[in-house]
Amino acid sequence: MKKKGLEIDGVFMLEFDLHRDSRGYFAEVFRKEWLEGVFTDQLQVNCSVSGAGTLRGMHFHLEQWDLWLPLKGRMRVGLADLRKDSGTFGATLVLDMQGDDPSGLVIPPGVAHGYAVMEDLLMVYLVNRYYDGSDEHGIAWDDPELDIDWGLDAPLLSPRDMNNGPLDREMVERLMKKSPGTR
Repeated sequence: MKKKGLEIDGVFMLEFDLHRDSRGYFAEVFRKEWLEGVFTDQLQVNCSVSGAGTLRGMHFHLEQWDLWLPLKGRMRVGLADLRKDSGTFGATLVLDMQGDDPSGLVIPPGVAHGYAVMEDLLMVYLVNRYYDGSDEHGIAWDDPELDIDWGLDAPLLSPRDMNNGPLDREMVERLMKKSPGTR
């Protein structure tokens, strides 16, 4: 496994060693020591199945780290650094991921994230906190300040994502000042 840093501080890809043969491939996709200090006491593994045309996001957390592992299908990821003290504050990034070329995307607290499903998607993702809803925040997926090119004109959205408002930097800054996870 190799770690590859991306254009937003703290966001990186895990490039797995694939062992291919005529049956397919095998890959180790998680070891706790790869993300030392991130996955400590709590570890929750989730599975998301989404049809083409779905968009999930933009979401952000103040305490939670995510590790996304697309296993089948294709997705376009949108990221935005909301951490005022970050060297890449305000930066956005769009990248494509697919199950045929598996890699892991590590997303730290304070980085808003979402994904558009380009081809039916099966994704497993790990988080370092058990879900309780208190660390769930959102921004409109089509916020003009973020200017994310999702590659979809009329995505299928959840009611929650339809109701996310525009980026309110003052509100985000107030939230992050209260949270040690984004510093």
